[in-house]
Amino acid sequence: MLTNSDLVARLALTLVLCFLIGFEREARQKSAGLRTHTLVGLGAAIAMMVSKYGFADMTDQVGVSLDPSRVAAQIVSGVGFIGAGIIFVRRGSVRGLTTAAVVWMSAMIGMACGAGLYVLAVAGAVAHFLIVLGFRFAEPLATAASPNRPTGVLVTYEDGRGILRDVLGTLTGQGFSVTDIRVNRAPDGPNVQVGLSIEGRSSFTEAVEALMLLNGVVSVDASLITDDP
Repeated sequence: MLTNSDLVARLALTLVLCFLIGFEREARQKSAGLRTHTLVGLGAAIAMMVSKYGFADMTDQVGVSLDPSRVAAQIVSGVGFIGAGIIFVRRGSVRGLTTAAVVWMSAMIGMACGAGLYVLAVAGAVAHFLIVLGFRFAEPLATAASPNRPTGVLVTYEDGRGILRDVLGTLTGQGFSVTDIRVNRAPDGPNVQVGLSIEGRSSFTEAVEALMLLNGVVSVDASLITDDP
């Protein structure tokens, strides 16, 4: 028979696993960090345990039928609303998708702990770190191998503020070299539009995100730079 100690042990495992996941997100300054991931995981674990064991006194009632999977389904859809609040669009680029997915993953790990599937929960946490940390090194390789990989960026920025220097410095700091620069007046106002041909095997996505954070940058678009005028 399940005891209170067993329930607390499941919460403790959830706390440890989701704390580790949240710590990694917090260390990388993501929008959802330590407290968010831990609370989501604990909440999912508690809901799962309530679903499985909270109605034991009603199972002997005539005409009463319980389906624990219905509560689990509500956890999945409920966490989806939290994830949707993390995803946002900034200057034409979608951000927060990975963090939203990790929040959802934390909830699933909490559900596994609440259901007593300890090995599955630990394996899920290990898989999380493998994906978010290990796969980062594979992303530049995948980008370099793609025939449609971006070979440049089109940056629109406010004129007269010396932003081009910051743009070039950011790209260099991200591990790219600039091979060509084309500067034009932007068609939609007093801004400058510059096309930069770049080379490098670093993460193109991270470079674009770094450019978008520069003060005075209006938009950043990945592009295939060609020799056409």
